[in-house]
Amino acid sequence: MLPRTLHRCLIEAAETLPVVTLTGPRQSGKTTLVRAAFPHLPYVSLEAPDTRERALLDPRGFLNALPDGAVLDEVQRAPDLPSYIQGIVDQDPRPGRFILTGSQNLLLLDRVSQTLAGRTRILNLHPFSLAELDRREPWDPEAESAPTPSGATAVERSLHTTLHTGFYPRIHDRELDPVPWLADYRATYVERDVRQILNVHDLEVFARFLGLCAGRNGQILNVSSLGNDAGVDHTTARRWLSILEASFLIALLRPYHRNFGKRLIKSPKIYFLDSGLLCSLLGIRNADELRVHASRGAVFESFVLAELIKAYAHRGRRPPVYFWRDSAGHEIDFLIEQGSRLLAIEAKSGETAPSSFFDGLAWWRRLTDDPEAPALLLYGGDEDFEHRGVPARSWRTL
Repeated sequence: MLPRTLHRCLIEAAETLPVVTLTGPRQSGKTTLVRAAFPHLPYVSLEAPDTRERALLDPRGFLNALPDGAVLDEVQRAPDLPSYIQGIVDQDPRPGRFILTGSQNLLLLDRVSQTLAGRTRILNLHPFSLAELDRREPWDPEAESAPTPSGATAVERSLHTTLHTGFYPRIHDRELDPVPWLADYRATYVERDVRQILNVHDLEVFARFLGLCAGRNGQILNVSSLGNDAGVDHTTARRWLSILEASFLIALLRPYHRNFGKRLIKSPKIYFLDSGLLCSLLGIRNADELRVHASRGAVFESFVLAELIKAYAHRGRRPPVYFWRDSAGHEIDFLIEQGSRLLAIEAKSGETAPSSFFDGLAWWRRLTDDPEAPALLLYGGDEDFEHRGVPARSWRTL
């Protein structure tokens, strides 16, 4: 098992609170992590039909058989359990008694937020980060400086192979071919989770919707246009997007505005959170095909955003990441809100970094009237350097 950055945060939360809730997409490594972090607690999977039946029919008896607590995996399968756990931990608030995991963020958090407020910490586990695969500490976006120049990594890997393979742990742990595994993952997600959550009758329509989302990766989201192309109404399209976001398959990146309300009402960009899954949806069959594909830049942007989100989430923090675009078409790929300052990041998939790659960041500095405003170029090459006072860092530093 590769060490996970979130392990430390998970232990710290269990040392202070009676319940810890861990969510994340299917196959992100939640079960492996909690069993390694809490080997002294009984492990109970609510995916097993007989176990789930006991929890549903007799929740008090089910929990009374676990007097010292337990790891309860896929707890959303028995949605009333958090209410009964509340009563137990109110009577005996020993820290670290119950560790709850779930893949369906929306359903799980609805129950947890209603019943376990103040009694639990909610943490999110995503698939491996690049730093975890390389067995090194990830860059902290809250640091004052740019990422440390990359130098040698634990494993030599090419950019396009990395992007095409993606970051789901099972692919790396078992050295699997990502193409059939990701195709099976898509089929399993559509056939099982979507049918359960949304009661989708025509799975072919939803599969088409998912492919259309992939084709819009990195673009401003127009829900009406997306729904029309998929053959569903606006309300259905918005509901399906909510489920994709709650299942950690996509992120809806909001535009930055000083007025917080405008961030919520302006249209977001849509990004997939695993580059391998995105390549699978786009029909990209291998790394060489990705190298010349029209969506290469958008796939790289998705990778950078996912790594930024993991860098925060795996430290137990909320990712304060946005994008910026003005009415004249000027754009910054990512803005990270760091208290009173903003870090501007441009993501470019090119393996060389011409001076034009820095134009957007130079414009941003002029806009902010600060020639030394924090800025960073992340690109697809291997060399680390500075240009016009802006650090350029290899993708390997993330």
